[in-house]
Amino acid sequence: MADYHFVYKDVEGATTQWDDIQRRLGNLPPKPEPFKPPPFVPKVDADEQPKSKEWLDAREPEELEELEDDLDDDRFLEQYRKMRLAELREAAKAARFGSILPITGSDFVREVSQAPSDIWVVVFLYKDGIPECGLLQNCLEELATRYPATKFVKIISTDCIPNYPDRNVPTILVYNNSAVKGTYVGLQKFGGKRCTPESVALALCQSDPVLNDGHGGSDSSRDNVIEGVRRKFIEKVVAQHEEREEEDSD
Repeated sequence: MADYHFVYKDVEGATTQWDDIQRRLGNLPPKPEPFKPPPFVPKVDADEQPKSKEWLDAREPEELEELEDDLDDDRFLEQYRKMRLAELREAAKAARFGSILPITGSDFVREVSQAPSDIWVVVFLYKDGIPECGLLQNCLEELATRYPATKFVKIISTDCIPNYPDRNVPTILVYNNSAVKGTYVGLQKFGGKRCTPESVALALCQSDPVLNDGHGGSDSSRDNVIEGVRRKFIEKVVAQHEEREEEDSD
């Protein structure tokens, strides 16, 4: 016996003329859109993507070392990789200090006299309990943070020079290439008891480029360093002025 309940199904999306008429009259719902699978998009392998300058800027030194073989076929990127790696190494070199290192008499030769010839060393001779020493130390702590490519050390005066008189502290000795380049006894050359990090910085750089923030490149001339110190001084004065204006407005 024939199955009269069989419903004929055409190709998906196809309709009869009768269905089209019924839809125009509103007797049938709108024809559904034929199913279309999403287009195939192959998975992108990040390692196979072309490398750009911005991509290299975001890499760590260890990653740049590992990329040496991968970039041999691209001369520009390989050259840029080497330049970027050199910049990171210089930045790491510049950031090796950044604070005042306490030393003893037995450390002096290693930490000061034997320091590399391209490193300027500021030696702070002090005694606990002397107010002027505390004042100058505060200034030097700020300068050590601001100029991390210059080495700052502090030592009790009599540990450095036996029987050094207390009336001569605080004292600063500036060393470079195993030789004393400057000596500053007391606070007079720094502005007395009103000394600031900026006045100390300017005094230290009067004859030599003692202070180095590590970002001056090959131009470490005295004039360049002094100009940088002056610029930071002006920035600090402007910032303090703006803070006072904000406090007054509140």
